[in-house]
Amino acid sequence: MDVALRLGRRALGTTAENPPVGCVIVKDDRLLAVGWTQAGGRPHAETEALAMAGEAARGATAFVTLEPCAHYGRTPPCAEALVAAGIARCVVAVEDPDPRVAGRGLAILRAAGITVELADGATEARRDLAGFLTRIVRKRPYVILKLALSADGKIASEPGQRTPITGEAVRARVHLTRAQSDAILVGMETVVVDDPELTCRLPGLEARSPKAFVMSRNRELPAGSRLAARGAKLLRGTPAEAVAELGVAGINRLMVEGGAAIARAFLQAGLVDEIHLYRSPTELGPQGVEGLPEGALQTFMLQREERLGADTLTVYEKPNSFVTPAEAGAHDSHGFRLSPE
Repeated sequence: MDVALRLGRRALGTTAENPPVGCVIVKDDRLLAVGWTQAGGRPHAETEALAMAGEAARGATAFVTLEPCAHYGRTPPCAEALVAAGIARCVVAVEDPDPRVAGRGLAILRAAGITVELADGATEARRDLAGFLTRIVRKRPYVILKLALSADGKIASEPGQRTPITGEAVRARVHLTRAQSDAILVGMETVVVDDPELTCRLPGLEARSPKAFVMSRNRELPAGSRLAARGAKLLRGTPAEAVAELGVAGINRLMVEGGAAIARAFLQAGLVDEIHLYRSPTELGPQGVEGLPEGALQTFMLQREERLGADTLTVYEKPNSFVTPAEAGAHDSHGFRLSPE
């Protein structure tokens, strides 16, 4: 399951409205095949792995990070594909709360005589699948707020002044997060001051730039701005209305990059699930613009820290940031709703 989880992470930010799933097929203690959700959401991870395994899949075990789908869409159900391939055992990390699935995938497997088990990787799987699970259950994307702060907590040297704060290692790390996000959002003040592109410019990952959105109540995108040229879309409502609109549009993971007013608005609305705080050792002084409202981190838990050259990244998570099995409607002893035998 650890391998399946790592495979699923390859698909973060690339699967449109579908979940980024990983699948591993094993037989006689030998890894036969791997698969992950492909760009645009199809083919699914199970389909990819089964194609690689071929006839050797008969009698094998499939490890899947999310319950195999049970509904007909643009492709047949993955649960039926596993049955047709002769899989003998299926180990699943998380049940799919999508009403079109919600235990039906497991029921198809069991009805065909396949042994279904729940893996120990559910916590990590929920973290990796947080975007999809949040959109399905909470009807909005999973929101990651990114801020770069000076040592004295400033986001800029003075109002309206573009201020580079962190170094190249941070820039590369931010671009990786962009590549793993479905959409990125800034306020109009950031557009006017910084004229950002909001693309991923890591070598080889340029095609994984997230969709760009700008929040503004009454201003239009400057005609000559880079985001106007890129086709960024305006969001006119409140943060709650914006994330609801993005959820309907199939956005799973939303990266909010600034500026300070937008960060404050999303925090005050209780819509931030994860904070990526990049800190520089350099101070900007008392005239600088404060980056975070006082006490903003009190409701978040430290998740991890990374050293990036002279700078640091600290990741904070909201205690209830990940959709729990109970919230998704689950109620068995493992924390998942299981289909009848």
